Amino acid sequence: MKGRTIVLDHLGEVEAAALMVDGKLDDFLIDSDAPRPGTIYRAIADRPVKGQGGMFLKTPDGSAFLRQIKGLAPGQPILVQVSGYAEPGKAIPVTQKVLFKSRYAIVTPGAPGTNISRSIRDEAERDRLLEVAHEAAQGATHGLILRSSCAGADGDDIADDIDAMLTLADKVLGDDATEMEVLAEGDGPHILAWRDWVGPAEVVTEPGSFETHALLDAIETLRQARVSLEGGASMYVEPTRALVAVDVNTGADVSLAAGIKANMACARALPRALRLRGLGGQITLDLAPMPKKDRRPFETALRQAFRSDDVETTLIGWTPLGHYELQRKRARLPLAEVLR
Repeated sequence: MKGRTIVLDHLGEVEAAALMVDGKLDDFLIDSDAPRPGTIYRAIADRPVKGQGGMFLKTPDGSAFLRQIKGLAPGQPILVQVSGYAEPGKAIPVTQKVLFKSRYAIVTPGAPGTNISRSIRDEAERDRLLEVAHEAAQGATHGLILRSSCAGADGDDIADDIDAMLTLADKVLGDDATEMEVLAEGDGPHILAWRDWVGPAEVVTEPGSFETHALLDAIETLRQARVSLEGGASMYVEPTRALVAVDVNTGADVSLAAGIKANMACARALPRALRLRGLGGQITLDLAPMPKKDRRPFETALRQAFRSDDVETTLIGWTPLGHYELQRKRARLPLAEVLR
């Protein structure tokens, strides 16, 4: 099956969305009971954390943690947005930088100006989008970013999207109550799929579509640590309490180039493996043996692979033992926790 297919369905009673590319599961979103990233609270400052420059906040969903708290006093109400999922037993991570994000537009309070995604390079298209934005956001005091999905999109659709986000921003920011409250819910899997999977695709919404598209088996395989790689190599992606360990094996290949071939295959496959399993935090790669001269090509391949991944990932570098470390935002809950 060639092309892209977006399947919107439920696993039991839980909303989920799957993206298939050429018949292969490429991305998977599933809801949970945890506060969704993007949720906006009016929170109440609770107590500062000495030595960390942060403060615990009270929210309707439990304790949250905010960094950089200059000028914030206990008992003071503050507007914050959930920035990711909390580690087990820890507070919800939040930020004061509130954004209102949709398919075409991102409204940025406190950061005025209109910006267009750098991936849109055609000057005529950029001029068209600026005209649409200026007309739709006329008189608005918030900043505006037009996403890459605006390229070639209908001007009325973009304008409607901008108007909806500006209206929501004004409503949330204009609320002057003082009690803690959820002011806006984060987007669920179906809305996220519409918002972020913007390439041309067939969209399937019939109940039971996960089963008819053989996605249940594909989702079940994500419980396994082993990931097959090109050339008969493999890697094991195993989350622990402290970090995510990735062990690369060459398989039956005993040639001198077996190590670099397996490691390059790992670099290409790693973003998808982490994305589908919802894994983030500290990630340590135990790579197959290869000469030090091959480290730079491996890093280049790894950087290229993560460039097209939506989840913020920082390539840290090599350890004295020859492992490679990454730091990845906890933008999703681990799939193993959701599917228990």
